[in-house]
Amino acid sequence: MTELAESGRRRQLGLWVEGPAVTRFIIVLIVINAVILGLETSPAIMDVAGTALIVANKTILAVFVVEIALKLIAFGPRFFRSGWNLFDFFIVGIALVPAAGPFEILRALRILRVLRLLSQIPKLRAIIEALLRAMPGIGWTALLLVLVFYIFAVMGTMLFREEFPEYWGNLGLSLFSLFQIMTLESWSTGVARPMMEVYPLIWVYFVPFILISSFMVLNLFIAIIVTATQSIHHDEEVEQHESLLNELRQINDRLERLEKSRQ
Repeated sequence: MTELAESGRRRQLGLWVEGPAVTRFIIVLIVINAVILGLETSPAIMDVAGTALIVANKTILAVFVVEIALKLIAFGPRFFRSGWNLFDFFIVGIALVPAAGPFEILRALRILRVLRLLSQIPKLRAIIEALLRAMPGIGWTALLLVLVFYIFAVMGTMLFREEFPEYWGNLGLSLFSLFQIMTLESWSTGVARPMMEVYPLIWVYFVPFILISSFMVLNLFIAIIVTATQSIHHDEEVEQHESLLNELRQINDRLERLEKSRQ
């Protein structure tokens, strides 16, 4: 009986700590903490209100630690089965490491606490989950892009390194030039038009590369991410539908038991 009561209290604690009120409170603290960390980069502000900002920063960190501790008490080992819980645990854990000596870099990593918004806001979680679900497709698309880059880089190095060694002198320079062309950053005035004075038909090389890399492949990335997002929304709708069916079945079972008890 005691174990059941303890389990019930832990369940209530879990529902409370993951409830909307606590979640909204944590979101507000994350935003305030982000503003404080930004203000700490200003020497003038630190001279005026440095002590208050440091105290506020430590207080907010203490609240984050208490939140994680309450979740550990409520869920026990199940806490570590959630990737988002592990993410929060890691972010808060970094903040607790003394930022001195070889760990001085951790002072800059405190801003990572802002990323806790990803685990607190469902819409942001859905976007990250969509990106993770799209990773296999993105990986194959990235491989296709690498092949396109490699083919055009080898061709460019062989064809243009004699006249334009600053762009095509070796494979590395060619890859970098192609990356600039793919981003459409000054590719015409900076790379293509000077080369057209020597190679009038150079557009035969550039236009197909831009069409393949900047339009087709990048649109594939977008299509994969959109498809993954739609897949997540579909899964959520299926889960909601199944949950509703289960509730209806439970209600139906109760009604049948009531009818039998009256008979």
